[in-house]
Amino acid sequence: MKPSRSSRDSRLNTTVLISAYNEASTIAGVVEVAASAGFKVVVADDGSSDPTAQVAQEAGARVVRLGENRGKGAAIAAGLSLVETPYLILLDADLVGLRPAHLKMLLEPVVTGRLDMAIGVFRSGGLMTDFGNRATPYLSGQRACKTQFLRGVPNLAQERWPEPAITDHLRLSGARWEYINLPSVSQVMKEQKRGFWRGLGYRLHMYWDILRYRWGSRRAS
Repeated sequence: MKPSRSSRDSRLNTTVLISAYNEASTIAGVVEVAASAGFKVVVADDGSSDPTAQVAQEAGARVVRLGENRGKGAAIAAGLSLVETPYLILLDADLVGLRPAHLKMLLEPVVTGRLDMAIGVFRSGGLMTDFGNRATPYLSGQRACKTQFLRGVPNLAQERWPEPAITDHLRLSGARWEYINLPSVSQVMKEQKRGFWRGLGYRLHMYWDILRYRWGSRRAS
């Protein structure tokens, strides 16, 4: 069965933006799923020291490279400079089990006007990733929204981990949003990618950055 004209139009009007740092082993799979579903794909390489940018480009993505590792917020902001579509899907570069149907599940409630943002949470993808994603769903990097909404997030480029700032902007702006289950999707954990101790240190540093953001937000309010 051929896709309906409305579904084709929504894909043509949507860009998948993937921020990546040293994700050469997984980025091609994520790009290929998004491209096979008919979306434009932009990868923002956050100063990787491995061939992430080359692998992403060969898989079909348009790539923007940061000269140094500046954090996910800066990468997303750089990627936004290449986005020309009214709708946007944000994805992490280390997803496992992603299918075109998952992208449709995120995008549909946004393009129909029911939600301003859909936030994906893992279900039945793996014990540890399910637990972590559901314990802190506001940290999920899988989101769909209007491009203009994301451009309006204050200080996006300054946030090393921008998901709390994006979620706060949802609340403060009165936007409509929901968590959307993404069955059988998971992520390669940092401890797997970088080795246990290095990956654990990276994870703890991420949590520290997020706590500092939360502390700063409370002081400003």
